Amino acid sequence: MMDTNWKPDLAAFPGPKYQGLSRALREAIRAGHLPAGTQLPTVRDLAWRLNMTPGTVARAYALATQEGLLEATVGRGTFVASTSPRLGPTQPLYTERVSGGTTGLVDLRPPQVPEVGQTEAFRTALRAMAETTGQGWLDYTSQRAELPLRTEIVRWLGDRILGPIGPDDVALTHGGQNAIGLIFDCCLRGDRPVVLIEELAYPGFRSAARAARAEVVGVEIDRHGVVPEALEAACRRHGPQVLCLTTEAQNPTTGRMPLERRADLARIARAFDLQILEDDCYSVAESNIPSLRALAPERVWHVGGLSKTISAALRFGYVVCPAGMGEAGRLAAQHGYFALSRPVSDLCLHLFRTGAAETIRARAQAEFAQRLQALVNRLGAFDLAWQPGVPFVWLGLPRGWRASAFTRAAEAAGVLVRPADEYALVGGRAPNAVRIAVAGNLPEEVYADAIDRLVKLLANPPGDLAV
Repeated sequence: MMDTNWKPDLAAFPGPKYQGLSRALREAIRAGHLPAGTQLPTVRDLAWRLNMTPGTVARAYALATQEGLLEATVGRGTFVASTSPRLGPTQPLYTERVSGGTTGLVDLRPPQVPEVGQTEAFRTALRAMAETTGQGWLDYTSQRAELPLRTEIVRWLGDRILGPIGPDDVALTHGGQNAIGLIFDCCLRGDRPVVLIEELAYPGFRSAARAARAEVVGVEIDRHGVVPEALEAACRRHGPQVLCLTTEAQNPTTGRMPLERRADLARIARAFDLQILEDDCYSVAESNIPSLRALAPERVWHVGGLSKTISAALRFGYVVCPAGMGEAGRLAAQHGYFALSRPVSDLCLHLFRTGAAETIRARAQAEFAQRLQALVNRLGAFDLAWQPGVPFVWLGLPRGWRASAFTRAAEAAGVLVRPADEYALVGGRAPNAVRIAVAGNLPEEVYADAIDRLVKLLANPPGDLAV
């Protein structure tokens, strides 16, 4: 059932409006005024009824959902949760991708790798694998058998400054998200460990931390990345065990951390015995700045994968573990999944050894560069942050637009983008911005038309939106 008449008196709940609304929801649910299964008004309807912005209502709904009071179902709405809590996660990590077809929507939320020869390379590799398939495919996979593939990863990382590394420093994973979970398995201890993340950060950090029963604390960032003074204060206050950050291509702001800032963070991490997860999944080509793994090799876990350069379907990632911790990382992998599946590991090994992986990466980067330039050219009149080699941009919205309203208007115009709220902790600071990704999988005319639709929206903000 839907409660179309619920209108709380927020005067009874002083403080920020979104917190007041979440408290009103909590009280109404506990008092029985909103029984389990009740469908709540849409964000837009309740915002109009309470004379507040849709973004405020969305934050209140998100907070109540995180507390287990509400359940949000894509395509159906938001409901009061059952009194018997559901086991496991209640929200998908990502919304399913869509692109054109019968939906009519162009998805510019995740970067999507262009087809630049992967299909034929996969066919060639699979044919070669078929000729050599034997009884080894019947046994459990092992970490020992992955040594040749780990050796290839060390060579693959030759365009980065990581310090001295070898195959024994590497652990292989089923993609970058799996790598985050593996690192938490190695590093987190105690009943309620604390994980630090950038105040705007990849949502997968939060998901992995929740799975590890860890508390997540956001740390202030500026245009150079995590603010050293804020990190030191968080270390003194919370006693964290892991800091998750991106140095080469901050997600979502595109920022690149300068060497001096990296050195400051490494110094603080040593002082507080803090482990660092350095996410390099959105790596730029041929970095000329030493990574945190090079600056603090005893405590940095460097994560990468093939999803953004070769194919997301492979689910192939890797961790360059801290010096002397490679065996611990592989042991954690062994306890979690023995080793990579044999088809994936053999396919990737073939791509690396034949040079197909390097060729595809170079072609994909060239195509991304062309598409990125087209995106920047069309949006250049607006507040745009971008970096060569990074397949997304960060757009500060002009006066008259809020991120939540712009995201809905863009969807109505047939284009999906990510609002800043998706990267912020509940109750954290979310700027008035959206992330727009480079879609390498779309025909150029479809991609250009989608960007033009966004430009038209940006140039014509709604006149009745308070700012």
